[in-house]
Amino acid sequence: MDLIVLGFETLASPMVALMLVIGVFAGMIVGSIPGINDNIAFAVFIPFSFSMPPEQALALMVGVYCAAASGGAIPAIVIKVPGTASSLLTAEDGNAMARKGFAGRALSIAITSSVVGGVLSSIVLLLFAPSLAKVALRFGYVENFALAILGLSSVVGLLRGNVIKGAIAAIIGLLVANVGFSPVTGFPRYTFGNVNLIEGIPFVPLLVGLFGIAAMFDLMTDIFRDRRAAKEVTGLPEIGSLRLPKGLMRRLAPVWAGSAAIGNVIGMLPGAGMLMAIFLAYDQAARRFRRLYEGKPDEAEWGNGAPEGIAAPEAANNAVTASSMVPLLSLGIPGNSTSALFIGALAIHGMVPGPLLFSQHGNIAWMIIVAFLVANLVMWPIAWVVIRTVSKSIFAIPKEAMVGVIALLCLMGAYSDGANTFNMWVAIVAGVVAYGMRLAKIPLGPAILGLVLGPQLESSLNNSLTISGGNWLVFLDPVSHPIAAGMMLASALLWIVPVVMNFRGRRE
Repeated sequence: MDLIVLGFETLASPMVALMLVIGVFAGMIVGSIPGINDNIAFAVFIPFSFSMPPEQALALMVGVYCAAASGGAIPAIVIKVPGTASSLLTAEDGNAMARKGFAGRALSIAITSSVVGGVLSSIVLLLFAPSLAKVALRFGYVENFALAILGLSSVVGLLRGNVIKGAIAAIIGLLVANVGFSPVTGFPRYTFGNVNLIEGIPFVPLLVGLFGIAAMFDLMTDIFRDRRAAKEVTGLPEIGSLRLPKGLMRRLAPVWAGSAAIGNVIGMLPGAGMLMAIFLAYDQAARRFRRLYEGKPDEAEWGNGAPEGIAAPEAANNAVTASSMVPLLSLGIPGNSTSALFIGALAIHGMVPGPLLFSQHGNIAWMIIVAFLVANLVMWPIAWVVIRTVSKSIFAIPKEAMVGVIALLCLMGAYSDGANTFNMWVAIVAGVVAYGMRLAKIPLGPAILGLVLGPQLESSLNNSLTISGGNWLVFLDPVSHPIAAGMMLASALLWIVPVVMNFRGRRE
């Protein structure tokens, strides 16, 4: 308890607290710019911390890290262009709700979910960091492969309607993930002699195209449809009220708790990442929605404005931010790519994450932990200011002008990831493909999941089989790898249970 008080005392310094607030505000703004993901935002602000005292610099970094993921929900909801990759699922139900005239409610759900998920994760970090770090140590190659299989199995929750098309989309994502150097042989694959593809298809431009450029095509379709119907082409709908009804908050409370729990678990596992957390949370929320609300009067369809579709990924992505610091601060093992950048921020000021950090720089270590809790609380009022300014500005733009704005933001975001014009072509091609998939009613979610999990699946499988001497049963060994065996069993159930339930329904 004394150590927690020490952390609060360090954070209570006026300049340290000011840096935390500035970091939250800056992270929210940067996160709302399509293409500038949390990695880029974090990397941009590291140079500003060189000349600062360590406690001020790290408070700034914590603020940026926490808020960047939340800021991405703003353009995702307003114009269906995710500001960060962690908001890609929010764009589906969030933008659908905005198109129905409830943009304010969608934004309010997103921000509230982010704050709730972040606060719950920060409390877990505050109270259980050392014990949770021991769990993270038990994850090796075998467990990481089983975790990737579990993540891919969550695609079942996204395959409502045509399972075959969804499975094809997931396979396409896995194939695209194979472009570039092979982790097994070291030779490039499917590059066709293009040096820009040696390290794989750039991820940020790909996401910008799949969502941003495709959203531009959707908006153009709306404009042409309005003109064909002799309607006046106006601006986007009004933002509406930001107030959340108490009944809706009670309804979303279990979703927030479950999604935060998933984010906490996934965040502390090295290499799992934020995207796996949001897909698993989204899948569980979809199952709950279909069990309790689907088909009822005045209820939107899943993927077309369901509040749970906004709450689940937003609560999960902010839960990952704090929990990813569990293995980093306790063991020196980063939970994801952004928390890995935190090692650089610590190294700049002569600190090494791990057990010695708490003994040699206890006030800084506990200040970081406390700062995650405070940053999420501060983010709430700051988010309303950003929403009111950024969103209202966007809604005031006419639809025809918005097409050009979206195209400019997407191409700038794609180019900024490596300052390469090739990335702009990647975004354009990805946008055309995504729009074609939408017309063919092929779900995009499974393709994204396959794209994200492909590299982890391949490298973990190869390393696991190398260590086990080619024994495939190592993934089902309940004695040596009980966690992996449990996750493989859960994956099998995710596929079997819906089939059995569907079969029973048809018999009845």
